[in-house]
Amino acid sequence: MDKLSWEPLSFEEAIDFFKDKLALTPKEYKALEEEVKVKAFTISGITSLEILNDILKELKKALTDGITMKEFRDSANELLTSKGYEGLTPFQADNIFRTNIQTAYNVGRYKQQTEPAVIKRRPFWRYDAINDKKTRPTHRAMDNTVRAADDPFWDTWYPPNGFRCRCSVQSLGERDLSRMGLKVQSGPPPPYVKVDTGSGIMPLLPDPGFAYNPGKVVWHPDLSKFPEQLQKAYHNRGSKNSQTNV
Repeated sequence: MDKLSWEPLSFEEAIDFFKDKLALTPKEYKALEEEVKVKAFTISGITSLEILNDILKELKKALTDGITMKEFRDSANELLTSKGYEGLTPFQADNIFRTNIQTAYNVGRYKQQTEPAVIKRRPFWRYDAINDKKTRPTHRAMDNTVRAADDPFWDTWYPPNGFRCRCSVQSLGERDLSRMGLKVQSGPPPPYVKVDTGSGIMPLLPDPGFAYNPGKVVWHPDLSKFPEQLQKAYHNRGSKNSQTNV
């Protein structure tokens, strides 16, 4: 009888997404359209592509080997200070680490959730916010929103929906909806959400620069929006995948 292994499995779809991220200088990155930025990587104030590529490698290591945010920050700061740059603050390191890793995870989930066999059995998606004191009001307002997987809603609201966003999407079948007492929604979401400060309301939108579906950009891209170097990275991924599948 075969022995069961309890070792954690790698999230291959998330790793595949990260393999083709391209390091760019802040100036090059800023010139990209917002949704295309999901395929690129930069850090404000760092102009050396060599250093950016080295830090990108540390993020890839977090996905493949499971290094922690502290380990990432220690490695990145050792590299930066050796090259004459200031090290990352805890906030900067957390922002870079959490935003990039969460994006990779969500892109990987999107790839899994849109597989034909999965869509057939689980054709509905539920927005899942963390709902603690750090959760943004707009993200909290989306919690438990259930839409068909092909609803245009997900073109705007598939997470992450901001820097350090911890939201995710859960795929559901009919029996799940019944068990959880959830109903499928349609049409545009409300334009505003109530808040406890300022005017008492705020637009119900993702954070600036995050109103797009990162998974759809990666796996079903409109390449006309991509600069040449990102188009090449995408085509290289395609050729590598086809060779793997032969």
